[in-house]
Amino acid sequence: MYEKINPPTTGEKITFKNGEPIVPNNPIIPFIRGDGTGIDIWPATEKVLDAAIETAYKGQRKISWFKVYAGDEACDLYGTYQYLPQDTLTAIAEYGIAIKGPLTTPVGGGIRSLNVALRQIFNLYACVRPCRYYPGTPSPHKSPEKLDVIVYRENTEDIYVGIEWKAGSEIGTKLIKFLNEELIPATPEHGKKQIPLDAGIGIKPISKTGSQRLVRRAMKHALTLPKAKQMVTLVHKGNIMKYTEGAFRDWGYELVTSEFRHECVTERESWILENKEKILVFLLKIMRERLNLGLIL
Repeated sequence: MYEKINPPTTGEKITFKNGEPIVPNNPIIPFIRGDGTGIDIWPATEKVLDAAIETAYKGQRKISWFKVYAGDEACDLYGTYQYLPQDTLTAIAEYGIAIKGPLTTPVGGGIRSLNVALRQIFNLYACVRPCRYYPGTPSPHKSPEKLDVIVYRENTEDIYVGIEWKAGSEIGTKLIKFLNEELIPATPEHGKKQIPLDAGIGIKPISKTGSQRLVRRAMKHALTLPKAKQMVTLVHKGNIMKYTEGAFRDWGYELVTSEFRHECVTERESWILENKEKILVFLLKIMRERLNLGLIL
């Protein structure tokens, strides 16, 4: 099955049921050492993870590490420009998981970014980044101890699609002329806008499917947290890009109010609930005024 690597002789695969992992006591986990600082970071990481598991499970659980290759180290083993060999892709698909160190962006070889390539190949649409403060570390924040958030970033759409053309390229120039002469003038809301002929062009697609699956994942995660932390905030630039960023916001609210209607209250609804007494007084005042004027039968 593999050309130049061999799985460990001990351990079991992680399996999945209804999208949820079933983790054995001795899972096999492929790892990519990485380039640059990865040479130093990975050995330390492996020791820390192994020690943490030993401390937590008292020898009842243990990881069987499976080394796979990507980046410069892969080229050393598989040949020039083999930054992401099939062996590695096969191993990640078979074992359903992998951990990697930092990877450099290759020069040549047809891959713009190994990180983006891995996301797109395995449809890793959610970049999940927990952010919290640890006492004793320097911080520019006034109250850093209050920082405890989990960032969910869409990982495969938007600019990560990587569809762009260099300024001055034949296709880029042709696309700019087509936009300037045909499409922009045909859309009244764009007025007399024009794209400079010496501009680079990038495509920014944001889909309803991609937006809602990210929001759905964030919502499901939030519902596993303590009540005080069950808050999801949609971050966007919809005031400027209403058909992409604004659509992301609208599709997110649509998803939340349809699939999580019994578990959520939107920001607007929370304001109404918090101010219901004021709203009731206001409505009663209007009704009284109308009654006095004989406007209500």
